[in-house]
Amino acid sequence: MGLLSSKNSKINQAHVLLLGLDSAGKSTLLYKLKLAEDITTMPTIGFNVEMIELESSLLLTVWDVGGQEKMRTVWSYYCENADGLVYVVDSTDQQRLEVSRKEFEHILKNEHIKNVPVVLLANKQDVPGALTAEDITRIFKVKKLCSDRNWYVQPCCALTGDGLIEGFRKLTGFVKSHIKSRGDTLAFFKQK
Repeated sequence: MGLLSSKNSKINQAHVLLLGLDSAGKSTLLYKLKLAEDITTMPTIGFNVEMIELESSLLLTVWDVGGQEKMRTVWSYYCENADGLVYVVDSTDQQRLEVSRKEFEHILKNEHIKNVPVVLLANKQDVPGALTAEDITRIFKVKKLCSDRNWYVQPCCALTGDGLIEGFRKLTGFVKSHIKSRGDTLAFFKQK
């Protein structure tokens, strides 16, 4: 329980969804970020939940939901109360890139995550021929689809950890702003 010690009694918590197709590297990057070590992961059947504290004022509860076709049908059930979305793209899987883009577009339409900040992680940048973050931004039509929210596309490598902290720090900043604006809105309505 060291994460929630008395000295950090002012910690806010945020619910973050970690989505993407199977084999995109979601669990690998989650545990690389959490444990700072290499682990062998198995395909996620269901979900993994981990708490990550990158900044002392915000604890991220990350829900890593399986990306197999059957699991994608239940992604929407995890959207309620989400404060942020991390969508992982396998930048080398050109055969399934369009499927991934469609799933990304579909999840953004969920009413529960309207205006929720998004970070796309363009994973597997260590592989020759991987699409760049700019390519992913263009192909996934991020500027258009995320015009109503804060968004960022971060190149990364789940195996080495390159780009992971940067991507999650960007998300943390967005989430703090999102929670604050939502809190200000709620306070406004309570006054009425």
